[in-house]
Amino acid sequence: MMMKSSKIPTKRRAALVLVVTLVIPLGGCEAVKGWIKGEQEPPLPGDRISVLLNQRTLSPDAKLAGVQILLPAPQANADWPQSGGYPNHAMHHIEIPETISEAWSVDIGSGSGDDQRLSSPPVVADGRVFVMDSDSVVSAFNATDGSGLWKIDLTPDDEDDGHISGGIAYEKGRLYITTGFAQVISLDAKTGNEIWRQPVSGPARAAPTVRDGRVFVVTVDNRLFAINAETGDGLWTHAGIVEAASILGGASPAVSGDTVVVPYTSGELVALKTSNGRVLWQDSLSAAKRTDVISNLSHIRGLPVIDRGRVIAVSHGGLMAALDLRSGRRLWQKEIGGLESPWVAGDYIFVITNDAEITALSRKDGRIHWVKTLPRYENPEKLEDPIIWTGPILASDRLIIAGSHGLAMAISPYTGRILGTVDMPDGVSLPPVVAGGSIYFLANDAELVAYR
Repeated sequence: MMMKSSKIPTKRRAALVLVVTLVIPLGGCEAVKGWIKGEQEPPLPGDRISVLLNQRTLSPDAKLAGVQILLPAPQANADWPQSGGYPNHAMHHIEIPETISEAWSVDIGSGSGDDQRLSSPPVVADGRVFVMDSDSVVSAFNATDGSGLWKIDLTPDDEDDGHISGGIAYEKGRLYITTGFAQVISLDAKTGNEIWRQPVSGPARAAPTVRDGRVFVVTVDNRLFAINAETGDGLWTHAGIVEAASILGGASPAVSGDTVVVPYTSGELVALKTSNGRVLWQDSLSAAKRTDVISNLSHIRGLPVIDRGRVIAVSHGGLMAALDLRSGRRLWQKEIGGLESPWVAGDYIFVITNDAEITALSRKDGRIHWVKTLPRYENPEKLEDPIIWTGPILASDRLIIAGSHGLAMAISPYTGRILGTVDMPDGVSLPPVVAGGSIYFLANDAELVAYR
């Protein structure tokens, strides 16, 4: 399936708030077209009580009114080798060209369905794009034109049931892949040839993280495995609290220096020494004051970010926090819940919340600069077909997000103003990635689209 080309002009960063426009007409906030109103029956007698009593909205800090957001200048990045970009998941402000349009699109195989899901965004390295479909088929494509280079099916011969795969990481010419078959596999990135295969205690729902010759893998039974990247031999393990229920998907560990920070579905956040697995500190991002059933799932699915000595993380249970990397001391916390990864750039953090809001916070103290409510339903009048948003990423003065309804959106990081939208081939459930001046989207129908 090919997507028609759409152009998205950009504007360079300046010290003041910038006005950036898109040639795509604003469509994200309009009512659903084609909606036909029928005759309405008289309302029933009695008091109306909201079914969304627990829904909360954020408010900007009044003391920050008029304070301008100043971002670091965009910087080019040649690769996006792992989930979240680099092992610490801190990508800051990425540079893309002034004007971008669709360069190519390709079908990678099987997409998301009732029994299987795409679970990992693409990774980009050495001029290649690597991606895994929902049947655990890993493919390599030329980043220039999308031409296929190689493909390998990692499904064991004795497995034929649907499953949720993990993801891909790249380091020094090798791919490291987690699967739903409780295996970690290393491939030669140029040829796709298998180098080693290591069993682990359970299926993986997130991509591995690779740093300094170690592969870090989290399984669904909340165990962390540290594996030798060269040989596949196990180095050490750590066990978190086992959860009976969790949300589909998982988060990759974050690594900086000699510390790995592990997010678990229990809401635990644990820092360990990369060399031997010794626990440095641990915390829980469970919101103790929340009593509704949904918030009891404290799953940390968004990637934790390690940035300049701080760990930034958010749980579905309704708590976002900044912690000191060395001691684990909480520097600040906010009652914000989310499933998507926070994005740190300079002195600011951008995050999508459980309540379909995107907000800008101060990295220093968590105070809120602005909040933008996103379209929540495809049919807003009937409150039907909820929209699930993913992202954001920050590229040349635009926060880019994508939704399960098949639209990608650009938002001003300075004000929260919606700049424009563009159609995707299908719904998008995985965040886009940026490398070499290109933006890559993987749609639910397994269409990989490159913009540059």
